[in-house]
Amino acid sequence: MRGASEGFNENYMTTTQQSEWLTSTEAAAHLKVAPRTLVRWARSGLIPAHRLSGLSRVTWRFRREELDAKLCASSAGLADGETA
Repeated sequence: MRGASEGFNENYMTTTQQSEWLTSTEAAAHLKVAPRTLVRWARSGLIPAHRLSGLSRVTWRFRREELDAKLCASSAGLADGETA
């Protein structure tokens, strides 16, 4: 018999695995671009990003699924004959 806490742990693990947060360095490595390029894209709104404000500087975080979805949408558009 499974306890209530086992179901909770499974749901928690599924949720945390689905929403993986990346630093700008990790996201840049995932996209194979320089971290400065990634931050420039984030500032201009070209990629989905989450801005965390600090006292002396801004920190960016990225969700892997959002980056992958943006890449898939961009690739699909190019395949359909759109220009970059």
